[in-house]
Amino acid sequence: MSETLSEQLKKLRDSLRPGQQQLADWEGGKMAVSAVPGAGKSHSLSVAAAMAIACYQLHPRKQLIIVTYTRSAAAGIKAKIKERLKELKLPQTGFMVQTLHGLALNIASRHPELSQLNLETSTVIIPTPSHRVIRTCVEKWIINNPLRYKTLLEGNQFDGEETERLRRQSVLRTEVLPQLAYTIIREAKSSGLSAQQVWEFNELTIDSYEILAVAAGLYEQYQQVMRSLDFIDYDDMILGSLQVLKDPTIRQFWQQQVFAVFEDEAQDSSPLQERLISVLAENNNETNLMRVGDPNQAINSTFTTADPVYFNWFCESCKTEDKLALMNQAGRSSEIIIKSANFMLNWVNQQWIIEAKKHSKNNSLNNKKNLKYDTPFRQQDINLVPINDVQPNPESVGQGLEIYRPDDIYQTVDLIGQRVLELLTQNPDHNAAILVRENRQGRFLAEKLSYLPREHKIKLYEVGEVERFSQIPEEILKLLQFIDRPHSPDYLKTALEILEKRGLISAQDLNILATYPENFLYPSPLIPQPKKPVLEARRYCCNLLQAKLELPTYQLIPFLGMTLKYTGAELATLQKLSDKISQEIISNSSLKSMITALKELVNTEQFESVEEDNDNRYTAKNQLTIITMHKAKGLDWDYVFIPFLHDDVLPGKPWVPTSAKFLGPFTLAEVARAQIRTIVHSQYINPDQKINIPQPIDAWGEAQQLKKGEEFRLLYVAMTRAKRLLWMSAAKQGPFRWSVFKGDGTVNLQTKTPCPILPILMDRFPNSVMH
Repeated sequence: MSETLSEQLKKLRDSLRPGQQQLADWEGGKMAVSAVPGAGKSHSLSVAAAMAIACYQLHPRKQLIIVTYTRSAAAGIKAKIKERLKELKLPQTGFMVQTLHGLALNIASRHPELSQLNLETSTVIIPTPSHRVIRTCVEKWIINNPLRYKTLLEGNQFDGEETERLRRQSVLRTEVLPQLAYTIIREAKSSGLSAQQVWEFNELTIDSYEILAVAAGLYEQYQQVMRSLDFIDYDDMILGSLQVLKDPTIRQFWQQQVFAVFEDEAQDSSPLQERLISVLAENNNETNLMRVGDPNQAINSTFTTADPVYFNWFCESCKTEDKLALMNQAGRSSEIIIKSANFMLNWVNQQWIIEAKKHSKNNSLNNKKNLKYDTPFRQQDINLVPINDVQPNPESVGQGLEIYRPDDIYQTVDLIGQRVLELLTQNPDHNAAILVRENRQGRFLAEKLSYLPREHKIKLYEVGEVERFSQIPEEILKLLQFIDRPHSPDYLKTALEILEKRGLISAQDLNILATYPENFLYPSPLIPQPKKPVLEARRYCCNLLQAKLELPTYQLIPFLGMTLKYTGAELATLQKLSDKISQEIISNSSLKSMITALKELVNTEQFESVEEDNDNRYTAKNQLTIITMHKAKGLDWDYVFIPFLHDDVLPGKPWVPTSAKFLGPFTLAEVARAQIRTIVHSQYINPDQKINIPQPIDAWGEAQQLKKGEEFRLLYVAMTRAKRLLWMSAAKQGPFRWSVFKGDGTVNLQTKTPCPILPILMDRFPNSVMH
């Protein structure tokens, strides 16, 4: 006798863990779900979605909307929901899975007259500090604001010397102002603030630079430039969709089609995004909204507009109404790995509270500050699953947690190589990963471990190398622009930046070299002999210019690839690029036309690199993957190695580029970001309350605290990727900075201090300390 639908649904619900069952039991209204790493939130969300579709008999005209933040995540959730519906023998309809920006685009494009976005003629761009739109708005701002620019130029202790003035001009035009524009535009737009509002908030600050006024001016110019070119960015899509939904009739039309909204990865949401899904989820004076996330895995807030504080506040709001679900059981990792992650979380929070209390004693204004939200982590431990669980916690391999203090970074690589060889030889069906904080660390490891595939048939996959492929068109364009106009300080500097980034020339103050291009490239006998790093840089630049004279145009791109020492798949990508550009300029083969074609390609981002087989490329068996901690989120491996845990890298120290120190002991971009977030947080909690915007030094301190907290969350994410073995180390000696380290022994190593959590873990887990 076949089971009834209600029996099938009960069976499906009973297959979930207690915390997961709360999702399946959702009966409308608001609900927050705070899930620990490895709790199976995607699986639970798909079951909850399938049960809602079945129970409420949803259909294409009354749908459940599931939103997330990446296309890959959306595809994964969609496949899981379809699988659940197939098991229930139900039509695979009644739901829609979209990225949040895809949903916004859908609404905005249906009503162009209200969204004011003509998506048939507009081009969507992702501006970066080096994007021509940002650079153009900087140049326009400088022209329109000579007095403000003069104030920035003079900065601190300016003696009027011409060379120093030109150097500061270069720093402001190519570094400081583009970064400030990039930061303020994203922070303000994603929070729903206009340029005019930023102007008004500047009246509440007192600083000699009037940083928010500068930021507002750059934001204003950006909007004008974007409109003139018919460009839009992703925030424009959300702003456009919200503009559409202000119309009562249209809002009602969309709300009638939406039964509820389920949001995944809610910790990565911004105020504007939360506003959009809340409007759509409103139904007959009730908001049917389930938000699922883990604020302890919020690792994007220092370089995106995401801010975990909003999801934390949502959780607390739901908690007061008994609508907060905790998914705190996880079967991913062995017991000791879970214990170490929990210990780290609690220790960091305790230290944070101790420091905050010390600070509040010295500052009476902070006495009433709510420390609960200031801690980097939500107080939420990971619990083991029951022994009879479908996915029981795996047994540890070795000590489960192994902590090393090698003599130097070279011994670190030797130890990793030996351990990987031992583990994957004994268990060829397992996999391993090395998680690094910087791509340069990954490149060093890949070079030193290249013997593993060659001698032991263990696959080695460096993710950073694949990601570098997407930068190839932009790198080639910048070098060609320099070759075409070598006397342009901007083009010379960008060419030098690429050579430095590829490790071909030593790190140095490039602004000094680019200030007088003629003196750098073709010095007269009167100019003093420069140091070796400058001679090295000059030699590379002169070789590039020589190629323009000696090679036909179609050979320039391959030549630049050889100059930059592209290898493997990079060369394949370069060849694909060269063929594409050659075809486009076949009727007019010149350097100018090549640059024009490349500009078009880079600005519209219509070029895909040549990648290797994508199937299970990160987690294939018998493979060692080298990947950044950020990229590792959402993945797991049997054995995880986290080397180079030094305090100058994690959590890192406050840093102001030497070239920009004439402005003060802070960066304008981070000060503006902290000020905008203070404004938005204040408006979010109490719109009528007077806003106390921190002054630059205080804002800089807040920015550093936020970064420090995020770095600890990043380490927590890295630790919770491991299933059977978590291997951690901090070498006693390492490079002063990885950005200047070539790994060939030419850079002296220095004594390094371990990340503060490592000695604490060694003390707490003495059996895990390896000698």
